[in-house]
Amino acid sequence: MKSFHWIIMVLLLVGISGCEETDLFLATEAGVDAVKAVTLSDEQVRRLSRQAIAEADRKNSLADANDPYARRLQRLVGEHLRVGEQPFHFAVYRSPTVNAFAMGDGSIRVYSGLMDMLDDDELRFVMGHEMGHVVHEHIKKKMMVAYAASALRKGLASQQGWAGEISRSALGGFVQSLVGAQFSQQEEREADDYGLQFIQQNQYDEQAAVRALQKLVSLGNSHSFLSSHPAPDVRAARLAKRLAGEEVDSPALLSRLMAWLKTALGIILVWLEKLWQLAMALIG
Repeated sequence: MKSFHWIIMVLLLVGISGCEETDLFLATEAGVDAVKAVTLSDEQVRRLSRQAIAEADRKNSLADANDPYARRLQRLVGEHLRVGEQPFHFAVYRSPTVNAFAMGDGSIRVYSGLMDMLDDDELRFVMGHEMGHVVHEHIKKKMMVAYAASALRKGLASQQGWAGEISRSALGGFVQSLVGAQFSQQEEREADDYGLQFIQQNQYDEQAAVRALQKLVSLGNSHSFLSSHPAPDVRAARLAKRLAGEEVDSPALLSRLMAWLKTALGIILVWLEKLWQLAMALIG
């Protein structure tokens, strides 16, 4: 799979460098991003996550330590700032938005709008869910896709003219693509299971996992949170079965393989779509 990406990258750069009106700096950046898309190390994921979360914090109203929301969150998760070798850093955005997200370095952000919806143990489940995304390295896969898209945008942007102008306008979307990343159903199941295990191991109310998801159903299908997350009613029913001792789907090897294949296909499709756009722009 990696060799395929290298071939695509080389073809892209050769095609770009053969054009007369090319921004070689952006073309080089495109190649760098293409390499990053398939060679990201854990340390690079952490470094990029720190940069991304710093940017996200600058763009949002971050609650200070004395804020009531920040004090509540600290009370709920202050004993859970590390799992094994993985540290976590929790903070609140003062916003009516109903959402929460995690970065690959363990940074987790929750919006006050979501905190207003949930009681303490329900919120603990959501925080455990976000911790699960970090522990299972779901963020790393999203970064790979984001870098692949960035590489192709820069490849297009290196061209002078219409295609380049369109692409240059999208160069700043890396952070937003991570904050709004949509996880697969398998990834959400793994995160849900981690969140449930988190509240069970710490002897919190395990039924809070089901209640939290059921409350999210009330947002309605058009809500932005549900557009980036699988149906919470289905997830709630699945966790209710688990708590009742009924058999549910397990994260088997085949399911994990399918999740990785989906990520790889996502990268490939991004490459192919942008290469097609580049070809059409050059022909035109």
